[in-house]
Amino acid sequence: MERMPCYSILLVFIFAIIYVKTDEEASSHMSKAERISLREESRQMFYHAYDAYMDNAYPADELMPLSCKGRWRGVTPSRGDMDDVLGNFSLTLVDSLDTLVVMGDFAEFSRAIKLVINDVTFDHDIVVSVFETNIRMLGGLLSAHVLAEALKGDVPALEWYDGELLAMAEDLGRRLLPAFNTSTGIPHGRINLRHGIRGLSESRETCTACAGTMILEMAALSRLSGNPVFEQKAHKAMDRLWKIRHRTSDLMGTVINIHNGDWVRKDSGVGAGIDSYYEYCLKAYILLGDEKYLARFIRHYNAVMKYISRGPIMLAVHMHRPHLQSRNFMDALLAFWPGLQVLLGDVRPAVETHEMLYQVMQRHTFIPEAFTSDFQVHWGQHPLRPEFLESTYFLHRATGDDHYLQVGKTVLRALQAHTKVPCGYAAVNDVRTRVHEDRMDSFVIAETFKYLYMLFGEDKDLPVKLEDYVLTTEAHFLPLSLATDGKNGSYMTIKIDDEDEDKYKRTCPNTASLVAEKVRQPMRQMLGSKAARPPARLRPLNDPRQIHALSDMGISVLTLPDGRVQLLYTVNTAKSAKDAAEGLNFMREMSKFNSLSDTENGVVAAGIKINNKIFPAGPGHFGKDLTGSTMYSGTPAFAVPIDACTAIENSKDVAGKFVIATRGDCTFAQKVRYLQEAGATLAIILDNVKSSSHETTALFAMSGDGKDDIEIPAIFLFSREGLYLTASMQENPELVVTVGELRSLKQQFEVGCDNGNCEPVTDAVPSDKESFDHLKKVLSQIVAQFELSLSNEATSQKSCSEEPKDLLVSKDNKFVNEEVRSQKACTNGCDDDDRSSETVDVHTTPPSTNKFGDI
Repeated sequence: MERMPCYSILLVFIFAIIYVKTDEEASSHMSKAERISLREESRQMFYHAYDAYMDNAYPADELMPLSCKGRWRGVTPSRGDMDDVLGNFSLTLVDSLDTLVVMGDFAEFSRAIKLVINDVTFDHDIVVSVFETNIRMLGGLLSAHVLAEALKGDVPALEWYDGELLAMAEDLGRRLLPAFNTSTGIPHGRINLRHGIRGLSESRETCTACAGTMILEMAALSRLSGNPVFEQKAHKAMDRLWKIRHRTSDLMGTVINIHNGDWVRKDSGVGAGIDSYYEYCLKAYILLGDEKYLARFIRHYNAVMKYISRGPIMLAVHMHRPHLQSRNFMDALLAFWPGLQVLLGDVRPAVETHEMLYQVMQRHTFIPEAFTSDFQVHWGQHPLRPEFLESTYFLHRATGDDHYLQVGKTVLRALQAHTKVPCGYAAVNDVRTRVHEDRMDSFVIAETFKYLYMLFGEDKDLPVKLEDYVLTTEAHFLPLSLATDGKNGSYMTIKIDDEDEDKYKRTCPNTASLVAEKVRQPMRQMLGSKAARPPARLRPLNDPRQIHALSDMGISVLTLPDGRVQLLYTVNTAKSAKDAAEGLNFMREMSKFNSLSDTENGVVAAGIKINNKIFPAGPGHFGKDLTGSTMYSGTPAFAVPIDACTAIENSKDVAGKFVIATRGDCTFAQKVRYLQEAGATLAIILDNVKSSSHETTALFAMSGDGKDDIEIPAIFLFSREGLYLTASMQENPELVVTVGELRSLKQQFEVGCDNGNCEPVTDAVPSDKESFDHLKKVLSQIVAQFELSLSNEATSQKSCSEEPKDLLVSKDNKFVNEEVRSQKACTNGCDDDDRSSETVDVHTTPPSTNKFGDI
């Protein structure tokens, strides 16, 4: 095969694996005494940080825990854009006011409010971040006001309070309003607290999250103060963001030109730059009762799960070309996503992604700011972020699983062991070295310790009912009663498409059928350590050392929740040029071994005798083995429902028989489990890929799901063999079939199979053909098992006139061009995203109509 050094080749192989049941983790049950002890330790952690700030930094915005002094804007050496959060307005105290309420410390809450009223002013000639000031300062003031009003009737220490914090919030809100004075309604990213946008004419860009994380606080301010202007401005910004989404993919980019609404950066994920926009779409519906936000969120959510979610992994894509990955790493801010999924009611994928993040944490002690899909550190910082604890808290409330208490305990122990210093808690500069950074952001007290305390606490430990509030992205409390307080500032009506009326609408978490441990278990296969290169075989990759060795060769191993593994090979992620060459050889061998005979590639073929014919069948990696001379005979019958993805309705008719079900809609193991419960003695699964046959498609073994509760044997038949079985049953209702190892069946029933010399099911391919044509032929043979994507990155600039094409490989090896649905108009020259690569995708026909497949 001619070498193409200017191209980066991506081979994606999806194949069946079996999970080997791992040793059970130590019991996740946590005693009440231990939980109370951890709750109190969380309280002590909060006060260690809070007291250090009050004693050594107040009224500065933040504490520098290593220097043990305050961080002031314009006084402390500048950190660049990081200092845009500072406004010399006692940020940490305001941000943590409601955490004092959570702790039940009303005396300190009252004292802190008085300090804020007396000491804090916003009349500073300082440029601040609109986004950060809104969520931390405005949200902190509103939350403290709401809680003070709610509690003062029962708490004598708060009887004096008379709405002073709301007046301060309105003052701050007015100072933020000029940021919305743009032609698009999308606010400036920064504003001067005293002079507004004067002198900020060069400000042209903002992030999606920055513009889309205003509606909760602004709407709350309007409804509490009676001034609708704040809510109206925030609604207009949200409406414009919705308008400029990509209409085909429903995805959003991350950076916008505030003056014309054009996208500056078109990569779309769920992490930094976009995270809280999605969060506020859903929470705006919850807080305000405005259904347009629910409709928008569902459209976005479905797009994210379609294009960005890869099992538990969330990798950013190009919003206008959503099948193309835009980066090979994830950032720590996406850890909020499982918690948002819990609010929506989609708990299972939340469990999966959370488990992935937990494994990243187990590997590195903390979740680094960015990490690759094989869990290597991309950016090593860890500023004690709260998002992972936030999701842990919501998952525990949704599932009641003590595992999440154990996760919280692990986080707590890591914080105590590696970040606690005499003067508070210090951020980690690099998770690999655990060197400290002289930094303790306000969210450490406002969110991290708050979620930690609430995780170990119980509802009765909190002075307010959590179900009466929405927690903002900064974990501030806004009351649900705002939905009926004042006028709804939403003035735009949208038609909710039929496709939006899906399972997520008006739902709460339903965990009746969810055992979180069973969802988490497959995710634990992802960790590994260094080892020699594993042999290329179609067999399970359960050894973590092998997974790490593949990573060195540029091959990422992604374990999907339905029992499959995805191998992604990219040249530029290999450890060295030599390792990259080894990786390419490994992927070639994978395709070659699949085209060998079944015994050679690790599949011991089963067989079924129907009338006087014997057909090869795929065995299962679960249930009784079909090996040796053991055979089973019985009468076949069809299951109802035919897909066997729910309990079998005709169990009386199929008990004691070989029961037939069709492939699709759920895993093989789940089907066989239902058939076993109905009394079947053997399961026969028929392929749902039209015209498939063992003559044209390589045999494979059905994968399990990590459980060992299936006792009956099971086989898989391709479509043509299944049609013959069905026709035979129609001709003879009393038909008896025999199932066993293929070789044993041939030895016993076929003439010309003497002394075990039975012909193989398939012929091996000729040795080592190095042509791309040969590779295509191999791929056509394994069309029902693998998906190949060949991505070539051109080094030269792509012309605007060139249109991307998708190439589809059909079973007869004919290529057919398919127009890409999303076309990019290059009116002012191609941007970086459009000219960075010239891509040809080659896809085999998918093996199943399932979301993930079921092989």
